[in-house]
Amino acid sequence: MSLHSASLRATVFPRSTALTQALFVMGGVGFISLMAQVAIPVPGSPVPVTGQTLAVLLIGTTYGARLGLMTFATYLLAGVAGAPIFAPSGTSANHGLDRLLGATGGYLFGMLVASFLLGYLADRKADQKFKTSFPALLLGDALIFFFGLTWLHYSLELSWSATFAAGLTPFIFGEMLKIAITATSLPLVWRRISRSLNR
Repeated sequence: MSLHSASLRATVFPRSTALTQALFVMGGVGFISLMAQVAIPVPGSPVPVTGQTLAVLLIGTTYGARLGLMTFATYLLAGVAGAPIFAPSGTSANHGLDRLLGATGGYLFGMLVASFLLGYLADRKADQKFKTSFPALLLGDALIFFFGLTWLHYSLELSWSATFAAGLTPFIFGEMLKIAITATSLPLVWRRISRSLNR
């Protein structure tokens, strides 16, 4: 595997076996789960501010499309099966199918789709430069909120203005910060790898 030909994970670990891929999935699920527990309730909203979207941005862009999708799908399945790994909520349990089908379930579905899209773009080098990484991450984050807001709107029968107030406005600054962190750090990692391989 040559440098810059695939995802960061595939470049650093070009000879991955089924065992190493399973370890990556388990590690990714653990990381997403931990970041989901970093949760701050938003008054008047069922949607908390969490570190989960940052985890999705990082996993999607570093793992690539196939492994990124597999990792987040495994996270969802583990949560539905009863593992208490979804973000804490004052209105519902942090596990189970009800959580996936509840008011905030659209964000989880959006993260699943975004993990694939971000991985797809990263497989095509979008994560290697800030000028391509930033818009790719912005698109992935917009996809999460598209699903999340649409689901929130219809499940709670809110007006669109109330939906945006509950599910978007309190999160804009934090999401832009997460995107900026990821879009800045990944090209730096790529440059360091490039320098080390060219020595």
